[in-house]
Amino acid sequence: MTDQHRLAARFAELSGDLLGESDEDTTFDSVVKRAGEVVPRCAHASITLRTRRGRAETVAATDAFVQRLDAVQYAVGQGPCLDAAFERADVVVDDAATEARWPRWSTRARGLGVVAMMAIRLQTDAQTLGALNLYSDEPGNFSGEAGDVALIYAAHATEAMSKARLVTGLRAALESRHLIGIAQGVLAVQYDISYERAFEVLHRFSNDRNRKLREVAEEVARTKALPVDAPEV
Repeated sequence: MTDQHRLAARFAELSGDLLGESDEDTTFDSVVKRAGEVVPRCAHASITLRTRRGRAETVAATDAFVQRLDAVQYAVGQGPCLDAAFERADVVVDDAATEARWPRWSTRARGLGVVAMMAIRLQTDAQTLGALNLYSDEPGNFSGEAGDVALIYAAHATEAMSKARLVTGLRAALESRHLIGIAQGVLAVQYDISYERAFEVLHRFSNDRNRKLREVAEEVARTKALPVDAPEV
């Protein structure tokens, strides 16, 4: 078997493992852990995820060191991870000691001991999830074979993460629907109203108090009563 065949077989196995994870958190943790096993000389890894408010957050990291590195970028508002997640496709830093594209970040990064890194955009046909951030202790590491392997790995990771987010979202939707149904039943019995009227009450309270419908339903299901400041039934 050639090296290319071995690599293809390795990625096929890896993809199956990542796709087999049960939820977002587990998948994210597996992605950063496996990065160090698959990408040559990758010492640390993290995932920067774009939030709905246009911000960024680290949802998984191999260690606290990487979390500090990511936090620096979020604090100064610039850096490879942010560019990969919001501005361009992929970013390679051959040597932080000579990096000048993000002066506020590179100065802090050098102080923390960053040498080389690669931030890869995690993008599906429908959306950009964020960036996979890889760090190496060797300058120029990601400009060679390690960078090529990292790009292939990121493609498999993106697929697994996208699937995990879909599954988690569907599971949350089903749980919300179940809670809302319970809350409707509570109100219908207590106030002798229809299920449709009970839903209207829940929805009105959710809008009036700017609270998520799921939260309101959860409180009603738990306390077996409307919140004290709820609108009249």
